Formats: sequence, C-alpha cells, structure tokens
Amino acid sequence: MLVLLAGIFVVHIATVIMLFVSTIANVWMVGSSNTGTISTGLWLLCNKTCTQLPVSSQDEDSLKAVQAFMILSIIFSVVALVLFIIQLFTLEKGKRFYMTGAVMLVCWMCILIAVSIYTARFTGTMVYSTNPHHGYCFILAWICFCFSFIIGILYLVLRKK
Repeated sequence: MLVLLAGIFVVHIATVIMLFVSTIANVWMVGSSNTGTISTGLWLLCNKTCTQLPVSSQDEDSLKAVQAFMILSIIFSVVALVLFIIQLFTLEKGKRFYMTGAVMLVCWMCILIAVSIYTARFTGTMVYSTNPHHGYCFILAWICFCFSFIIGILYLVLRKK
C-alpha cells in the first residue's frame, strides 16, 4: 500500500511540473519560416526573439479562456496535492481520499476544456509560418489530461490502510 501511495504521489508531482511547463513555455505550435523555426504558445510568438502573440479580435476570448483554464488546472492540481498530504496524516484508517480525488477531477476538467478550445481554435493557424505542427507543450497538456484523470480516479478508490 505504501508503494502505491508513493507511486501516486510521484505521478501527481510529475503532473504538476508538466502542467507548469506546458502553460509557461511557448511551444504549443511550431512551424518554419525563412528565418528559422517559429513557435507559439499561450503567451508569446517566438522566432529569434519573443514578441506578444498576435491574435485576431475574434480569437482573443478563446485564447484568454485557454490561458485561464490552464492556470486553474495548475491551481487545482496543487490544491489536490496539498489535500492529499493533509489527508494522508489526518484521515482515519479505512477512509477514502474523496476530497483529493474530486479536486483532481476538477483539474482534469479544466485541462480538457483548455486543450479542447486550443485544438478547435488554434490548430494549424500560425502566422508567418509554413507546415505548422503541435509542439511539446500541447502534447504535455494532453499527457497531463490523462494523468490527472487516472490520479483522480485512483484517489477516489484508494483507501487509507
């Protein structure tokens, strides 16, 4: 049981770190141009230097929603980690980690909403580039989506022994 708890804890920490990286780094879409590789993220457009991400007025609300839901997913993931640690030491034997699992599933839902909006609105639409494709931050966000769902379900069924 201790090994299972430690494994879930390590995967949860890895998920938090990957969420930070995928939200902060500017490699959600990557393309090529005359001057080299261009990458865009949630915040900046990077060629050789990084500048403000040019977004049309109709896509601005979608981008802000993606930014907000990714930040919310980080917050909920950290809150779930703190709740797990608190419940690990205060929960009676035989009780389940319901609160931690519920918060982690809210994190999962925030990631789902953010990445779905990004996929629907911004995939393949990169200014000044040819052959755009997804970068590692986009892939990390989907990996975090899977991990947060698995961790959330495990917390719900996990019983403190």
